[in-house]
Amino acid sequence: MNDERELAQLRLLGRLGLEVAPSRFDEALTHPSYANEVRGTIDNQRLEFLGDGVLDLCVSEQLLDAMPDADAGALSRAYAALVSTEALARWAEANDVAAALRLGRGAQALGESRRAKVLADAVEAIVAAVWLESGLEGARAVARRILGDALTATDALAERDPKTALQEKLQAGGAPGPLYTLVAAEGPDHDRTFVVDVVVDGAALARGRGRTKKQAESAAAALALALKPDDAGKAEEA
Repeated sequence: MNDERELAQLRLLGRLGLEVAPSRFDEALTHPSYANEVRGTIDNQRLEFLGDGVLDLCVSEQLLDAMPDADAGALSRAYAALVSTEALARWAEANDVAAALRLGRGAQALGESRRAKVLADAVEAIVAAVWLESGLEGARAVARRILGDALTATDALAERDPKTALQEKLQAGGAPGPLYTLVAAEGPDHDRTFVVDVVVDGAALARGRGRTKKQAESAAAALALALKPDDAGKAEEA
Protein backbone atom coordinates (compact mmCIF):
# COMPACT_ATOMS: atom_id res chain seq x y z
CA MET A 1 0.00 0.00 0.00
CA ASN A 2 1.46 3.37 -0.88
CA ASP A 3 1.80 6.00 1.85
CA GLU A 4 -0.70 8.42 0.31
CA ARG A 5 -3.46 5.83 0.05
CA GLU A 6 -2.67 4.49 3.52
CA LEU A 7 -3.12 7.96 4.99
CA ALA A 8 -6.37 8.37 3.05
CA GLN A 9 -7.66 5.09 4.47
CA LEU A 10 -6.74 6.14 8.02
CA ARG A 11 -8.57 9.43 7.59
CA LEU A 12 -11.59 7.58 6.20
CA LEU A 13 -11.64 5.21 9.19
CA GLY A 14 -11.72 8.22 11.49
CA ARG A 15 -14.62 9.78 9.61
CA LEU A 16 -16.50 6.50 9.90
CA GLY A 17 -15.86 6.38 13.65
CA LEU A 18 -13.75 3.21 13.35
CA GLU A 19 -10.62 2.71 15.45
CA VAL A 20 -9.55 -0.42 13.59
CA ALA A 21 -10.08 -1.29 9.94
CA PRO A 22 -12.41 -4.24 9.25
CA SER A 23 -10.53 -7.24 7.90
CA ARG A 24 -12.10 -6.74 4.45
CA PHE A 25 -11.62 -2.97 4.32
CA ASP A 26 -9.03 -3.20 1.53
CA GLU A 27 -11.39 -5.39 -0.47
CA ALA A 28 -14.19 -2.86 -0.01
CA LEU A 29 -11.95 -0.21 -1.56
CA THR A 30 -10.78 -2.32 -4.52
CA HIS A 31 -12.23 -1.42 -7.92
CA PRO A 32 -12.66 -4.27 -10.45
CA SER A 33 -10.01 -2.69 -12.68
CA TYR A 34 -7.38 -3.31 -9.99
CA ALA A 35 -8.44 -6.91 -9.52
CA ASN A 36 -8.19 -7.40 -13.28
CA GLU A 37 -4.56 -6.25 -13.21
CA VAL A 38 -3.36 -7.85 -9.98
CA ARG A 39 -3.76 -11.61 -9.88
CA GLY A 40 -5.37 -12.97 -6.73
CA THR A 41 -6.98 -9.68 -5.74
CA ILE A 42 -10.72 -9.58 -4.96
CA ASP A 43 -12.76 -6.58 -6.05
CA ASN A 44 -15.53 -4.91 -4.04
CA GLN A 45 -18.53 -5.97 -6.11
CA ARG A 46 -19.70 -8.82 -3.88
CA LEU A 47 -19.38 -6.60 -0.81
CA GLU A 48 -21.26 -3.84 -2.65
CA PHE A 49 -24.11 -6.29 -3.31
CA LEU A 50 -24.31 -7.15 0.39
CA GLY A 51 -23.82 -3.56 1.53
CA ASP A 52 -26.76 -2.37 -0.51
CA GLY A 53 -29.06 -4.59 1.55
CA VAL A 54 -27.40 -3.77 4.88
CA LEU A 55 -27.60 -0.03 4.22
CA ASP A 56 -31.24 -0.48 3.16
CA LEU A 57 -32.09 -1.97 6.55
CA CYS A 58 -30.06 0.53 8.60
CA VAL A 59 -31.40 3.60 6.82
CA SER A 60 -34.98 2.31 6.86
CA GLU A 61 -34.77 1.76 10.64
CA GLN A 62 -33.41 5.24 11.22
CA LEU A 63 -36.05 6.85 9.04
CA LEU A 64 -38.82 5.11 10.98
CA ASP A 65 -37.41 6.64 14.16
CA ALA A 66 -36.82 10.08 12.65
CA MET A 67 -40.22 10.29 10.89
CA PRO A 68 -42.77 8.67 13.25
CA ASP A 69 -45.79 10.27 11.55
CA ALA A 70 -44.73 9.80 7.92
CA ASP A 71 -46.63 7.55 5.53
CA ALA A 72 -44.94 4.98 3.30
CA GLY A 73 -44.71 7.39 0.37
CA ALA A 74 -42.87 10.03 2.40
CA LEU A 75 -40.56 7.39 3.86
CA SER A 76 -39.77 6.06 0.39
CA ARG A 77 -38.95 9.53 -0.91
CA ALA A 78 -36.71 10.24 2.07
CA TYR A 79 -34.98 6.89 1.64
CA ALA A 80 -34.32 7.54 -2.04
CA ALA A 81 -32.87 10.96 -1.25
CA LEU A 82 -30.49 9.50 1.33
CA VAL A 83 -29.13 6.41 -0.43
CA SER A 84 -29.23 7.30 -4.11
CA THR A 85 -26.00 6.88 -6.05
CA GLU A 86 -25.65 10.65 -6.13
CA ALA A 87 -26.17 11.02 -2.36
CA LEU A 88 -23.64 8.32 -1.48
CA ALA A 89 -21.17 9.75 -3.99
CA ARG A 90 -21.51 13.21 -2.44
CA TRP A 91 -20.62 11.75 0.96
CA ALA A 92 -17.69 9.90 -0.61
CA GLU A 93 -16.45 13.09 -2.28
CA ALA A 94 -16.73 15.08 0.95
CA ASN A 95 -14.71 12.42 2.77
CA ASP A 96 -12.10 11.80 0.04
CA VAL A 97 -12.96 8.15 -0.53
CA ALA A 98 -11.40 8.39 -4.01
CA ALA A 99 -7.93 8.78 -2.50
CA ALA A 100 -8.39 5.52 -0.56
CA LEU A 101 -9.44 3.41 -3.55
CA ARG A 102 -7.33 0.86 -5.39
CA LEU A 103 -7.83 1.19 -9.15
CA GLY A 104 -6.07 -0.23 -12.16
CA ARG A 105 -3.64 2.03 -13.99
CA GLY A 106 -5.96 2.59 -16.94
CA ALA A 107 -8.99 3.34 -14.79
CA GLN A 108 -6.95 5.70 -12.62
CA ALA A 109 -5.73 7.58 -15.67
CA LEU A 110 -9.32 8.00 -16.87
CA GLY A 111 -10.39 9.46 -13.53
CA GLU A 112 -12.71 6.53 -12.69
CA SER A 113 -12.17 7.13 -8.97
CA ARG A 114 -14.32 10.27 -9.25
CA ARG A 115 -17.29 8.60 -10.95
CA ALA A 116 -20.46 8.61 -8.85
CA LYS A 117 -21.13 4.87 -9.34
CA VAL A 118 -17.58 3.92 -8.34
CA LEU A 119 -17.76 6.03 -5.19
CA ALA A 120 -21.24 4.83 -4.21
CA ASP A 121 -20.21 1.19 -4.70
CA ALA A 122 -17.25 1.71 -2.37
CA VAL A 123 -19.46 3.23 0.34
CA GLU A 124 -21.88 0.29 0.20
CA ALA A 125 -18.97 -2.18 0.22
CA ILE A 126 -17.54 -0.49 3.34
CA VAL A 127 -20.89 -0.87 5.11
CA ALA A 128 -20.85 -4.59 4.25
CA ALA A 129 -17.29 -5.00 5.53
CA VAL A 130 -18.28 -3.38 8.83
CA TRP A 131 -21.40 -5.57 9.11
CA LEU A 132 -19.35 -8.75 8.56
CA GLU A 133 -16.84 -7.65 11.21
CA SER A 134 -19.05 -5.95 13.82
CA GLY A 135 -22.59 -7.04 13.09
CA LEU A 136 -25.70 -4.92 12.80
CA GLU A 137 -24.79 -2.49 15.59
CA GLY A 138 -21.53 -1.63 13.87
CA ALA A 139 -23.27 -1.18 10.54
CA ARG A 140 -25.91 1.04 12.15
CA ALA A 141 -23.22 3.28 13.63
CA VAL A 142 -21.46 3.65 10.29
CA ALA A 143 -24.77 4.32 8.53
CA ARG A 144 -25.46 7.13 11.01
CA ARG A 145 -22.08 8.64 10.17
CA ILE A 146 -22.85 8.48 6.46
CA LEU A 147 -26.30 10.01 6.87
CA GLY A 148 -24.87 12.76 9.06
CA ASP A 149 -27.17 15.74 9.52
CA ALA A 150 -29.48 14.70 6.68
CA LEU A 151 -31.88 13.00 9.09
CA THR A 152 -32.55 16.33 10.79
CA ALA A 153 -34.09 17.66 7.55
CA THR A 154 -36.79 15.03 7.24
CA ASP A 155 -39.41 17.46 5.88
CA ALA A 156 -37.19 18.32 2.93
CA LEU A 157 -36.28 14.66 2.41
CA ALA A 158 -39.94 13.67 2.19
CA GLU A 159 -40.77 16.24 -0.48
CA ARG A 160 -41.48 14.97 -3.96
CA ASP A 161 -38.48 15.15 -6.24
CA PRO A 162 -38.68 17.97 -8.83
CA LYS A 163 -39.35 15.65 -11.78
CA THR A 164 -42.30 13.98 -10.03
CA ALA A 165 -43.65 17.32 -8.81
CA LEU A 166 -43.47 18.80 -12.32
CA GLN A 167 -45.17 15.76 -13.83
CA GLU A 168 -48.02 15.99 -11.32
CA LYS A 169 -48.40 19.75 -11.80
CA LEU A 170 -48.63 19.41 -15.58
CA GLN A 171 -51.08 16.52 -15.38
CA ALA A 172 -53.28 18.48 -12.98
CA GLY A 173 -53.45 21.31 -15.51
CA GLY A 174 -54.20 19.02 -18.44
CA ALA A 175 -50.83 19.60 -20.10
CA PRO A 176 -48.75 16.83 -21.68
CA GLY A 177 -45.96 15.32 -19.64
CA PRO A 178 -42.44 16.77 -19.75
CA LEU A 179 -39.69 15.45 -21.98
CA TYR A 180 -36.01 15.76 -21.08
CA THR A 181 -33.58 16.43 -23.91
CA LEU A 182 -29.82 16.14 -23.56
CA VAL A 183 -28.36 19.33 -25.03
CA ALA A 184 -24.67 18.82 -24.33
CA ALA A 185 -22.11 16.86 -22.34
CA GLU A 186 -19.24 19.17 -21.48
CA GLY A 187 -15.78 18.46 -20.12
CA PRO A 188 -13.54 15.36 -20.02
CA ASP A 189 -14.98 11.89 -19.44
CA HIS A 190 -13.98 11.84 -15.76
CA ASP A 191 -15.46 15.27 -15.03
CA ARG A 192 -18.54 15.65 -17.24
CA THR A 193 -21.22 18.29 -16.90
CA PHE A 194 -24.52 17.40 -18.56
CA VAL A 195 -26.89 20.02 -19.92
CA VAL A 196 -30.57 19.09 -20.24
CA ASP A 197 -33.69 20.95 -21.44
CA VAL A 198 -37.12 20.15 -20.05
CA VAL A 199 -39.61 20.41 -22.91
CA VAL A 200 -43.39 20.63 -22.59
CA ASP A 201 -45.63 20.58 -25.65
CA GLY A 202 -42.70 21.43 -27.91
CA ALA A 203 -41.46 24.39 -25.85
CA ALA A 204 -38.24 24.35 -23.80
CA LEU A 205 -39.18 25.59 -20.33
CA ALA A 206 -35.87 25.43 -18.52
CA ARG A 207 -32.30 24.20 -18.80
CA GLY A 208 -30.46 22.36 -16.03
CA ARG A 209 -26.88 21.29 -15.46
CA GLY A 210 -25.46 18.47 -13.37
CA ARG A 211 -22.66 15.96 -13.02
CA THR A 212 -25.08 13.23 -14.11
CA LYS A 213 -28.01 13.30 -16.52
CA LYS A 214 -30.35 12.66 -13.59
CA GLN A 215 -29.01 15.67 -11.70
CA ALA A 216 -29.34 17.86 -14.80
CA GLU A 217 -32.94 16.71 -15.34
CA SER A 218 -33.80 17.43 -11.70
CA ALA A 219 -32.24 20.89 -11.94
CA ALA A 220 -34.23 21.65 -15.09
CA ALA A 221 -37.47 20.40 -13.50
CA ALA A 222 -36.89 22.45 -10.34
CA LEU A 223 -36.40 25.62 -12.37
CA ALA A 224 -39.47 24.87 -14.49
CA LEU A 225 -41.53 24.52 -11.30
CA ALA A 226 -40.36 27.97 -10.19
CA LEU A 227 -41.40 29.69 -13.43
CA LYS A 228 -44.32 32.08 -13.30
CA PRO A 229 -47.21 31.44 -15.70
CA ASP A 230 -46.20 34.32 -17.96
CA ASP A 231 -42.69 32.88 -18.21
CA ALA A 232 -43.93 29.75 -20.05
CA GLY A 233 -41.93 29.10 -23.17
CA LYS A 234 -38.92 31.07 -21.94
CA ALA A 235 -36.03 28.68 -21.43
CA GLU A 236 -34.11 29.50 -18.28
CA GLU A 237 -30.93 27.89 -17.01
CA ALA A 238 -29.98 26.52 -13.60
